[in-house]
Amino acid sequence: MWTATSGSAGPGSGLPESADPPVYATLCVMDLRIFTEPQQGASYEDQLAVALRAEECGFDAFFRSDHYLAMGSDGLPGPTDAWITLAGLARETSRIRLGTLVSPATFRLPGPLAIQVAQVDRMSGGRVELGLGTGWFEAEHTAYGLAFPTVRERFDRLEEQLEVVTGLWGAPVGERFTYAGKHYQLTDSPGLPKPVQHPLPIVMGGMGKSRTPQLAARFAAEFNVAFVDVDAAATQLDNVRRACAEEGRDTASITLSVALTTVVGRDDTEVARRRAAIGQGMEGLLANGLVGTPEQAAQTLGRYAELGVSRFYLQILDLHDLDHLDLIASELAPRL
Repeated sequence: MWTATSGSAGPGSGLPESADPPVYATLCVMDLRIFTEPQQGASYEDQLAVALRAEECGFDAFFRSDHYLAMGSDGLPGPTDAWITLAGLARETSRIRLGTLVSPATFRLPGPLAIQVAQVDRMSGGRVELGLGTGWFEAEHTAYGLAFPTVRERFDRLEEQLEVVTGLWGAPVGERFTYAGKHYQLTDSPGLPKPVQHPLPIVMGGMGKSRTPQLAARFAAEFNVAFVDVDAAATQLDNVRRACAEEGRDTASITLSVALTTVVGRDDTEVARRRAAIGQGMEGLLANGLVGTPEQAAQTLGRYAELGVSRFYLQILDLHDLDHLDLIASELAPRL
């Protein structure tokens, strides 16, 4: 977590010095999180190296996608299960928070999912967050024999999963939890194990105009928009605030976050090298990514921060370029 405070400027602040310094914005806290896509081709060891470096560099969290099929690559050595991976990382890290962005409701039954996440939270000492969504990538469902219902049914299942997971975690120890939904039924569950955190944070996101914000207002500690420009982000975050108001929830109680494909370099040559390594075009990155020198990247983050965004997931696609994390931590973070 990096904090920029209001008040005077001085050496190393990045602000101009003066005898009578101007007053800047009030306290601004930004979380920078590393977000990876291991299905594109990463072993457990690759992910561990990134998580450890992210922890050393002071990043707030290491998150990973939850996919079983690569997109546009051979995906070698093959997919790694998100929650098995996070269980391993929970024991091999000590500070950094861990989670998924996001786990599809189509992948797991809600009862076993609640057990898995609670166990990993205990293994980490209370550092886990559950990102949960409908699932969208039909090809991976076909490839691994998973049902892929209609959009409406996937949203119905997501809503029931949220009710079940939070219900199991929230049931008092010694009491039983019963749930009768259309898609899931539980009878006399002991609701164990409990996570360390109470409540364990749930992250939701997406660009659906109505049901997505409504479910987030009911269940989520955080709402995320991914890979969209500032204008699109502003529209969806307004939808979330409106849904919170309709639910009678304080809009300040939900963290707003953005995920951005990230390519930062000390100069144009280094930026071009990192772009080429991940096969990303400059036009798309300029529209809805984080690209450029540390100064340029800080300006981009500032535009999202003006919308009320306080947390950023920096999507790092080249997991072997650990110097990229060092640069972001040493040159970009201090500019925030």
